[in-house]
Amino acid sequence: MSTMNHPIEYYRLLLEAIESNRPFAVATVLKAEGSTPQKTGVKALIDQTGVIQGTIGGGLVEAEAIRRAKEAIVSQLPCLFDFPLNDPYAREAGPICGGKMRILIDPTAWKDKEAFVQILEALSRRLRGVMVTSIRQHIEIETKIEWRPIDSFSEANSLPDSKILKDCLKQWTSMYWTHEAEDPAEWTERLIDPVVPPPRLVVVGGGHVGQALATQAIWNGFEVLVIEDRPEFTDPSLFPNGVVIARGEAADRLRQLEIDLQTYIALVNRGHKQDAQCLEICLRSEAAYVGMIGSARKVAMIRKDFLEQGLASESEFDRIFAPIGLDIGSITPAEIATSIMAQIISVRRTGGSDRMPMGKACR
Repeated sequence: MSTMNHPIEYYRLLLEAIESNRPFAVATVLKAEGSTPQKTGVKALIDQTGVIQGTIGGGLVEAEAIRRAKEAIVSQLPCLFDFPLNDPYAREAGPICGGKMRILIDPTAWKDKEAFVQILEALSRRLRGVMVTSIRQHIEIETKIEWRPIDSFSEANSLPDSKILKDCLKQWTSMYWTHEAEDPAEWTERLIDPVVPPPRLVVVGGGHVGQALATQAIWNGFEVLVIEDRPEFTDPSLFPNGVVIARGEAADRLRQLEIDLQTYIALVNRGHKQDAQCLEICLRSEAAYVGMIGSARKVAMIRKDFLEQGLASESEFDRIFAPIGLDIGSITPAEIATSIMAQIISVRRTGGSDRMPMGKACR
């Protein structure tokens, strides 16, 4: 079994399977209620032998999904099933998480190839929108997948309506939508998945902390760009595959970069002068996160300078996570990188605002 760190990888694997004519089914968690091993919107690809790429939660629910997928691939008929996870506790009992999952097994995703092509193209261009999976139970279960770019949300024939689509994108979470219909030909269940660019981490500084941070970000599914002007720290062998290295002055490189709502910036450079120049740019950007390494004294001095020169208000400077990272007592470059990555994930997933106490220093 393999995992997929971000949507681009999923859609590439999906299109590869379609274009190679390999039989497969998509397993999708349509709805997850209560305590479940995975949440609404999670997907996995299952081939005719039962090999799975991704996961819908493992254990008994995944085993059942694989069993049904192998049958569906033969029949070429989608199926739906509900899986309870509320068995009483016993060593030989079933799942006891306490929730319930509704799973769609679709061996006919190949018919919606054009929608997947459009979604992959949008992601590569860092565009935003939603994927709508529609289901109806007429004579047999049928599915339809559509790509809805953000500029099409106001169309009058949009079902679900534009507010649901916008909420899905704003909350960055998949939404299950259903309605009852007398006409069996109507689409009665829908899953709305947000399609947003993969998160991008810009690491300003390719030293030991920058290298460790880039490695951890790749593990966590981020696109990683490292900006560095020192030749000895721009050697590709210092970084994992997939890291893009931009050589040159940090401030110049940041000015050239399109910083969007899915961009996270970690300033782990070697000097306060470069950090201050970069902060000026970051404060005026849409970056989801800006963190700066350094002692509490360094942060206080840069803050005082910015406020006195009118480069930032107090609330604007408070956007900066400085000193960077969570206070976990980190000392080594790898530990410091872990504290930074944990903070970034907290901001990304929960809007967390935990900061290093001003008396602490992340070196």
